[in-house]
Amino acid sequence: MIPEDNPLDNRRRPQSLADLFFSFTILALQGFGGVLAVVQRELVERKRWLTPEEFTEELAVAQVMPGPNVVNLSLVIGARYFGMPGAAAALAGMLAVPLLLIIALALVHAHFADHAGVAGALRGMAAVSAGMIAATGVKLAGSLTRHPLPLALGLGVAVVAVLLLVWLRLPLLYVLGGLGTLCCVLTYRRLQP
Repeated sequence: MIPEDNPLDNRRRPQSLADLFFSFTILALQGFGGVLAVVQRELVERKRWLTPEEFTEELAVAQVMPGPNVVNLSLVIGARYFGMPGAAAALAGMLAVPLLLIIALALVHAHFADHAGVAGALRGMAAVSAGMIAATGVKLAGSLTRHPLPLALGLGVAVVAVLLLVWLRLPLLYVLGGLGTLCCVLTYRRLQP
């Protein structure tokens, strides 16, 4: 029997492909420049389609795939519930309406690009975006305490990754391949009985 405080008791799932499409369209329209924080709040806290741990795991998969993380995350979540049709619906929801908005904004920007207020607004949006990404990282850090590997090891690997990327300027693919493989092997060993 599942204990009453189990978060899986309240878990929901998307009702249909249309639900996936419209949910990801709304998510995409809420997050100009920093949709990851919005996606985490909506899918984990509001809709409860994923637990915090599942979100972290799905995000990790999305980050190692080529392309934008949130677009990859929409594919992974859509496929999780409805297979390939779900992946297509979530992806279309994430991209269709924002694409139309970007085209319209590009036309407006071409007309007003030389205005000082436009440049200032863009700098301000970049700062807000960076803050939202940092806040999402802090919020997701809590789920790392339940990971099979010790938190100190995870933080150590993160520091080593930053040093390899920034100081030694190794390609990201090599760092992810090496440290990612090492962490996967260590986690697998910890999970075995």
